[in-house]
Amino acid sequence: MNDLDSLVTQAQDLFASCTTPAELENAKALFLGKAGRITEFMKGLAQLDIEAKKTQGAVINAAKQAIEAALTQRRQALADAELDAQLKAEALDVTLPSTLRAAGGLHPVSLSLERIENIFTSMGFEVAQGPEIETDWFNFTALNTPEDHPARSMHDTFYIEGGHLLRTHTSPMQIRHAMAHVQQYQSRIDAGQGMPEIRVIAPGRTYRVDSDATHSPMFHQCEGLWIGENISFKDLKVVFTDFCKTFFENDDLVLRFRPSFFPFTEPSAEIDIQFPSGPLAGRWLEVAGSGQVHPNVVRNMGLDPEHYIGFAFGMGPDRLTMLRYGVNDLRLFFDGDLRFLSQFQ
Repeated sequence: MNDLDSLVTQAQDLFASCTTPAELENAKALFLGKAGRITEFMKGLAQLDIEAKKTQGAVINAAKQAIEAALTQRRQALADAELDAQLKAEALDVTLPSTLRAAGGLHPVSLSLERIENIFTSMGFEVAQGPEIETDWFNFTALNTPEDHPARSMHDTFYIEGGHLLRTHTSPMQIRHAMAHVQQYQSRIDAGQGMPEIRVIAPGRTYRVDSDATHSPMFHQCEGLWIGENISFKDLKVVFTDFCKTFFENDDLVLRFRPSFFPFTEPSAEIDIQFPSGPLAGRWLEVAGSGQVHPNVVRNMGLDPEHYIGFAFGMGPDRLTMLRYGVNDLRLFFDGDLRFLSQFQ
């Protein structure tokens, strides 16, 4: 019995000295393996009588259970130590800066386009989108700009094989939208019942061979059109004045309509604005071209210019964005420099 008590103590001491699971399993074999000390004691029972077997067997079994308990305890201690070491090695410093990327946002020109659309849709205008690769007819001829017209030389057009081109303005969408509108209400027009007014803006990308601080080969335009039976230049002034004051959030903004020439409008006017305060105060800044839609353009829409009249305008959202945010170089918008673009988020 004393031998078994000593054996349990030896096992407990040896298990406690093991520092790895492998060492512990080797130590286990010395006591509980097929050739271990407990196994030897169990084999010795065969030489005892029945009563002695019962007594000695119970003692041996108690020693075995004590050794197994010590083994289990040491296994758990080693597992806990290993887990603790792993947690310390893999611990996160929650005070470090996040490795996640910052949330993105809309490009400043996209913000302006969205703002323009919201303002005009609140006035009852639709928003039309169309192809950036256009035919010569929609881009020029339908807008009263025939092949020999000098205005074509002002556009520096990107031509494509097959008689197509990259649109130089979004005005072709005025023709496309108006033709679709007329087709939809043709039966009413033929019956002399008239049609709902055409009120639409066409924002989008346009292309010209030009590049400097205020021009880019790819830029944005937003054309507007309002056609009806009694739409005058006065309506143009009211609509565009209200738009500019809303866009720049300045009721004291001053607008000037300066006579000009465009082949698709007659009479035509450049639109200038003047800020009452700030770094641009007192300067006249051109922001759009406009005018009454030319009778030839109205005819190309499929309407009678004696019965339908209206106005059109075209502005550059890129330039409006520069004025709104105080940017002096258009190329900054398209360089993809996040240090610049992140300022607008």
